[in-house]
Amino acid sequence: MAAYGALVSLMHIVENLEKHPSPPISIHKTQAQSLTQNINFLQEFLDGYTSPVVADGHEADPLERRIADAVYAAEDVIESQIVVQIDKRSTIVEDPGFYQDLQKVIEEMDLIKKEVEQIAAEDQKPVAALTTSSTVKENAMVGFEQVFLEVLDKLTGDQPNRQIIPIVGMGGIGKTTLARNLFQNPLVKEYFDIRTWTTISQTYNVRETLREVLFQASGDSSSDKSENKLGEKLYKFLYGRRYLVIMDDMWSVEVWERIKVFFPDNGNGSRIIVTTRLSNLSLQLNESNRVGMPFLDETNSWGLFCKIVFGKENCPLELENIGKNIVANCKGLPLSIATIGGLLAKSEGEREYWERLQQNLNAVVINSNDEFCLKILRMSYIYLPNYLKPCFLYMGLFEEDRRIHVSMLKKLWVSEGFLKPKSGKCLETIAQEYFKELVDRNLILVDELGSTGNIKSCKIHDLLRDLCLKEVEKERFYQVIRRDGPPRMNSERSAVFKTTRLLKSNVLVSNYEKTDNWILQDNLFEPVNLRFITIRVPHRTEFPSSIGLLWNLHTLIIKWALYPVVPIEIWKLYHLRHLVFPGILPNPPSSDNDIVILKNLQTLKNVRDLCLNEEVVKRIPNVKKLRLSYYDDLEEENFRIHCLRKLENLCFRTTFGHEECWGWISFPHTLKKLSVRVSNILELEDIMSEFGSLPHLEKFVLGGGYFKTEKWETIEGHFPSLKFLKFETSLRYWIVSDHSHFPRLEKLCLSSMLFLEEIPSEVGEIATLKSIVVSCCSESAAVSAKKIVEEQECLYGDQLDLHVLVKVVTYEAKLKSLANANFEVEVDAR
Repeated sequence: MAAYGALVSLMHIVENLEKHPSPPISIHKTQAQSLTQNINFLQEFLDGYTSPVVADGHEADPLERRIADAVYAAEDVIESQIVVQIDKRSTIVEDPGFYQDLQKVIEEMDLIKKEVEQIAAEDQKPVAALTTSSTVKENAMVGFEQVFLEVLDKLTGDQPNRQIIPIVGMGGIGKTTLARNLFQNPLVKEYFDIRTWTTISQTYNVRETLREVLFQASGDSSSDKSENKLGEKLYKFLYGRRYLVIMDDMWSVEVWERIKVFFPDNGNGSRIIVTTRLSNLSLQLNESNRVGMPFLDETNSWGLFCKIVFGKENCPLELENIGKNIVANCKGLPLSIATIGGLLAKSEGEREYWERLQQNLNAVVINSNDEFCLKILRMSYIYLPNYLKPCFLYMGLFEEDRRIHVSMLKKLWVSEGFLKPKSGKCLETIAQEYFKELVDRNLILVDELGSTGNIKSCKIHDLLRDLCLKEVEKERFYQVIRRDGPPRMNSERSAVFKTTRLLKSNVLVSNYEKTDNWILQDNLFEPVNLRFITIRVPHRTEFPSSIGLLWNLHTLIIKWALYPVVPIEIWKLYHLRHLVFPGILPNPPSSDNDIVILKNLQTLKNVRDLCLNEEVVKRIPNVKKLRLSYYDDLEEENFRIHCLRKLENLCFRTTFGHEECWGWISFPHTLKKLSVRVSNILELEDIMSEFGSLPHLEKFVLGGGYFKTEKWETIEGHFPSLKFLKFETSLRYWIVSDHSHFPRLEKLCLSSMLFLEEIPSEVGEIATLKSIVVSCCSESAAVSAKKIVEEQECLYGDQLDLHVLVKVVTYEAKLKSLANANFEVEVDAR
């Protein structure tokens, strides 16, 4: 809903002007109060308002559009004047037209408020309450067990020549889910030497497809080669090996015609799976191997629905008939069942709410398959809480099949200003809660999990993205520039890449040749209302002092630069929340008149030799994430990291190796993630107790250093919260005296530990352990990992939930022969 997001954004602007230590303009107190009152009233109204256009409307609700237009007008008046005043270097508005224009907008909002009061008095319908509890869902294959077995048989069958297996079905029917389950199946993993996955999409790129497959197959990240060179390299690597390649979402046979020559037929059972919506493609690829994805029958549709809505519980009897009618309207399409089920999973099971949804679904007219599916999916959007709608619509900005980093997505949502603040919670926490809600409702797909179980990247289904774009165009939330014609501009409020309304993000891309001491033009930062900037610049770039004019900047990410120079004005960016800067920050100004506390700053990454003295710590009191590198010895007064009481994530790299420095280094006990890279000459015995005593540490990565005694004996009570441990250091003997050590450990990674004798057997007894990865370590360490698996298999048999992956550089026949479903051996033959 554009209106709701616009109201929240306008409130942010008004509040940020009030809180800023040096605001670019001042709004009259009475006008600020009127704006605030109108915004609060209209937000409260929209919180319980459902648009009368429910299932099949082609136009936005006139009331919502009128609210949005009034709010956009207010933003235009305020932000345009900010540009003028910053250009004049004055906060005093001399133009009476500004206050007159702002008053006109306030009067329009007053009129809307009166109309809304009348609507609210007439419409007393209750709005179903929502619960914040989440429903745990699996990557369900309900109803497709037979299809799964059919494809599995084709994959591992006795036909030696290379086979193409097309999986065909309409959007949302489960092709990708089926392929993903096959790709991750233990039998498939064991059968194929190499498995790769690539998404083709309508706007495919052959060179990028080859590069991605080559990287997944061999680890070769070549990016400077031509299409043919990449293909030849891929062909040579695949030759003689049994491989599985999954090409997801293919729309044209042309891409296959261009790349098939690079996939050798080794006569050993290699397979290529292609998923597509287009039936005619199977004729061109391999009709005899075609696998059609059927619609779910009544029983399986109901089973999938209940699994999504109720988890392991049964459907209440009073909701069963309504629920079955809702499921019948989904016509056996898994995506429709999943999204409608995700919607109902968040309700409190009120019968009236279910009945209303059923009535609206009954009104859906079936046209083409995709059009029918979109209408079903639109119900999930209509019934979303209004605070989630802007976040969902924003997903339409990302390219089809794009892998979206969740950390970046949350920063973008915050920067756009449509997240409503909650008392006691920072905006990033709110963004995480909203993201989780959209995942729980099956409107955002989980793509990759991080090392501690967090969602690292996500995607959006093609049909849901289409829905976003349709709603965006209707509501004028933002404007996507299409390739088939010039963009239709609704106003001049955009300085953004791809969009016109509301969005405050800007991606500045500078593709300059490498030069030294290149100076950015002073007008680079003319769009002074921007909140999010990513910029790629060459080495030794000097930033102009005009960076300090970005009064409301939230995120600044500088890429591809070494030793960039930023002016001291960077310390005046009061609203800055995230700074990624690969260089040395200037010391903050010491004059009392110039002191600005960056109390919103949460992320500071890639900074070199940061002087963390008392003055700097005072400027960044709430920082949560630091990534720092030091190339000179530290002095105690310049590394007061223990004073950062909100720090949760620290990546710390240093080349100095003097133990006396580590004698006074102390880390805050708030740390949850710690990654340390130290000099190889640093002794680790005494330092490990400092790391182990951190009570909330969940992830610990240690690289470099050595144990003088060649032995590390864990201490009981240390690492009480650790879930992920990665070691890359010189160690021969690792002693764990009791399986109660590391009581919450889930994943263990050992890398380049060439002298490690063995992994202690007690590690295998840790109840929470699910994964061990041994990469380029000694053969004896790998064998001990196999012994751990065998011991646990004897205890738990098929119920064992532990997987070991061993990565070796050269072909080790002994290790390869040990492989089974729980013990995977991956060979890098480069």
